[in-house]
Amino acid sequence: MTSMHRKSSRFLSACCLLLAFFPVAHAGAAGDAVVSFRKVFKGSVPEFVEIRIGQSGKCTYDIRQLNETADAEEFDVTPALREKIFSLAAELNNFKDQDIDVHRKIANLGEKTLRYEKDGLVNETKFNYTLNNAGGQLMQIFEGLARQQDHLQTLRRTMRYDRLGVNDALVNLQEDFDNKLLPEPEVLLPVLEQIGNDSRIVEIARTRARAIAAKIRGVKAPAGTS
Repeated sequence: MTSMHRKSSRFLSACCLLLAFFPVAHAGAAGDAVVSFRKVFKGSVPEFVEIRIGQSGKCTYDIRQLNETADAEEFDVTPALREKIFSLAAELNNFKDQDIDVHRKIANLGEKTLRYEKDGLVNETKFNYTLNNAGGQLMQIFEGLARQQDHLQTLRRTMRYDRLGVNDALVNLQEDFDNKLLPEPEVLLPVLEQIGNDSRIVEIARTRARAIAAKIRGVKAPAGTS
């Protein structure tokens, strides 16, 4: 056998080994399942909301107007809430062949999409409003997460650029918290503590921030801090 033939034989053997290896390696790297919620409501504020929940823990949110550039950011969602989201999705067969829209003449509340993705599989269902129990719970959770992140963004922005507006932002937050619209309000505790300890912010806002934080922790707020 010539030297060139020996080299060709060794090259082909190496290729065969690589081809034998990579399919096995790929099969062992299963993709993360993702349940997402998208709401598009032109003319509202915000007009676009998309929350993506990865089963293994990677979660993102994108909240903006339609003419703004997409800018998804990562955020934390507790394992318990992620498990509930995937459990509710499973009740709806991970949205495969599901029609959950109420199909009645009601006001336009924005086009909503629930979507399940895993390893190339994609199922989704679109609706304006639903009376389906699992679908309604998912809509409530996702819209609550969107509200929560929107409050967080607003508080951070007003602290930086409009300290006089912090109290108004806190009033809106307190209303949503009191109405139980925020699924995991404890994520707001760090920014509330920051406001409560910032001497550059007006005292009424600092007091309100401490009161909301106390309520979130389940501790009775001091008198006169409503």
